[in-house]
Amino acid sequence: MNPVKLRTLTETALLGVLLFGSGLLRLPSPVPGSEFQLSAPLAAAICGVFGFRIYLAAGLLASALTVLTGTGTVFHVLIAMIYRLTVGAAFGLLGPSGLFFLCAGPAGTLAARAVLSVVTGGGFAALALAAVPGMLFTAAASRPLARLLLRVRDLRPVGSLREM
Repeated sequence: MNPVKLRTLTETALLGVLLFGSGLLRLPSPVPGSEFQLSAPLAAAICGVFGFRIYLAAGLLASALTVLTGTGTVFHVLIAMIYRLTVGAAFGLLGPSGLFFLCAGPAGTLAARAVLSVVTGGGFAALALAAVPGMLFTAAASRPLARLLLRVRDLRPVGSLREM
């Protein structure tokens, strides 16, 4: 197999598992019902560093793991896909810029909350207001996470396993 394809496949799988694991962790908020997943800033960082194609593949893998492990439903996957597509649209418009890292996550959250309000019949304003702490955290954390991912992505092995 082509080494570049193998590396891409491995990175995508690892990113998918990382998204899945970080989606299991939620930060509490003083406002009931407004806790948020740690995967939101990581998702925007992955898109900005690896591009939309790898980000979407990793997101689909994370969603599949969520459903297969029983930690989420098809409804959860729908909301996550709205977030991912919105982040992808921001990436298409802004590229991996500072403005992208600042705006993509909050825009994805607002889009997901809009769909959530339509599906559940809940008020959009209340859903969006409850998400503000998470959107602020996502806006602040996406770029530092992207810098970390860039460092990890650009690491090159010193030698092969045969040399050990």
